[in-house]
Amino acid sequence: MLTRRHIRIKVMQSAYSFYHKQNFVLEEEIKFFEASLSKTYDLYISILGLIKSLMDFSIQQLKTHEELGVHEVNYRNIKKFSQNKVLLMIQRHPVLKKKLKSKKSINWELEFVFLKELLRKIIENSSFNEYQKIFNPTWNEDLEWFIKSFKIHIASSDYLYEFLEDQHITWIDDLPLINTFLSKTFKKLIAKKIELLPFPEFIKSNEDVKFGRDLLEKIIINDQKLELELEGKTPNWDTDRIAILDRVVLKIAIAELLFFPSIPTKVTMNEYLEIAKDYSTPKSNNFVNGVLDKLVREFKEENRLNKSGRGLL
Repeated sequence: MLTRRHIRIKVMQSAYSFYHKQNFVLEEEIKFFEASLSKTYDLYISILGLIKSLMDFSIQQLKTHEELGVHEVNYRNIKKFSQNKVLLMIQRHPVLKKKLKSKKSINWELEFVFLKELLRKIIENSSFNEYQKIFNPTWNEDLEWFIKSFKIHIASSDYLYEFLEDQHITWIDDLPLINTFLSKTFKKLIAKKIELLPFPEFIKSNEDVKFGRDLLEKIIINDQKLELELEGKTPNWDTDRIAILDRVVLKIAIAELLFFPSIPTKVTMNEYLEIAKDYSTPKSNNFVNGVLDKLVREFKEENRLNKSGRGLL
C-alpha cells in the first residue's frame, strides 16, 4: 500500500521533527517514524469504517422513518442507498468488523452530525438521482455509482479533511494515498468475492519500511557531515534565508545519493524535487534543483557516487 514516495515523505516528517530538538535518542526517532507508518494503515481501516458506519446510520434512519412516517421521497432515497450491493459488502465484511474493534480506528458512530450531513449530500446529489432511476441495478451499476460517490463525497470532503487533521498530525499527508489506494481497490471488486477487499498490515521487515528506517538513521547519524556538504553550495542564500524544510529535503537527498548505491541518481533527484514542490515554498523546487544539480556534478567529479548496476548514475 505504501509507495517509496510516501516512505520518503515520512522520513522527511521525522527528520524535520529531529531538527527541531535539542536532545534526541535515535531509537525514539525510529519509533516515531514506524508509528507514523503504522498510523497510515489505521487511516485505511478508519475510512472503510466510515463507509460501514454510514450504512449502519442509513439503516437506522430507515427504521426511524418507518416508525414516524416521514416524507416518502426521503425514505425511498435512503432505502435505495442502503440496498447498494457494494456498500452492503463493506458493511457486512467480517474482517472489517474485526479490525474496527481495535481502538486504533475512529468511532464514527460518535460523529452523528457528520454522518447525517454526509448521507443528505449523497442522496441529494445529481449522480444519485440518475442512479435512483435504475430499477434493479447490476453489481457493475452499483459499483460505478459507489465509486463516483466515494470520490465526490468522501475523498473530497472538507469536513473529513479537517476532522482527520485534528486526529493525527500525519494523516493529512496520508489521506491522498489512502483515497487513491481505495479507489483502485474498489474498481477491482467483484460480486461475492469479499477477499478482493484487502486489509494490508504494517510489517517492520518490509523492504520499503527498512529503506525508510535506514535512510532516517543515516540522516541523523551523519547530520554534521551532511551539513558540511551544503557549505558553499548556496552562495546567493544566507543560511537563515533558506527554508528549514528545504535544508531537510536537501540533507535527505544527499544521504540517499551517497549512502544508497542501488538507487539511481535520477530517481533521487526527481523524488526530492517533487517533495520540495509539494511541501515547501513556491521557489523551493528551483532552489533544491539548483543545489542538487551542483552537488551531483561535484560527487561525480570526485568519484563519490558509488552506484552499483548499469545506468544508475
